[in-house]
Amino acid sequence: MNRIVAWVLAVGGFIGLAASFVLTIEKIALLKDPFYVPTCSINPVLSCGSIMKTAQAEVFGFPNPLIGIAGFAVVTTLGVLLVAGVSLPSWVWIGLQVGVMFGVLFVHWLMFQSLYEIGALCPYCMVVWAVTIPIFWYTTLRNIRPTFQFHSVVLILWYLVIAAGVLQAFWFYWSSLF
Repeated sequence: MNRIVAWVLAVGGFIGLAASFVLTIEKIALLKDPFYVPTCSINPVLSCGSIMKTAQAEVFGFPNPLIGIAGFAVVTTLGVLLVAGVSLPSWVWIGLQVGVMFGVLFVHWLMFQSLYEIGALCPYCMVVWAVTIPIFWYTTLRNIRPTFQFHSVVLILWYLVIAAGVLQAFWFYWSSLF
């Protein structure tokens, strides 16, 4: 389990960091030019630009991706240390658990906002959602140390529930494509 946690933190953290970085670059471009169309604005549903202009995109008074840059940099660093065989003290694991708990709650709130309040999806944000969930799940499993062998089943079900929410929220759009 410890090797899985190490790789999930290292790889998931890096992917989340990259997505957060790109989102930050896109947000800066949008701030410079209000007519800028972000690269992730593909159609009426997959539309970063419409999301970046909402209050939900700056919950704490600054762009949300800055939280991702800081958080995922820490997660990536801890993951790389674990892959290298470093043993982390318990206070680091406690701090990581608090951070990933905040992260998973925050992305689920953002998911709800995207699906049911804003009515658009941001592909880079969805990448952040996708990596935050296993980072949270495997950190939690490592910290509570259950004898649970089917840990990946929970992730699959979790993703299926999210996919069902996306399908339901945007069924009007998806059904028009057929």
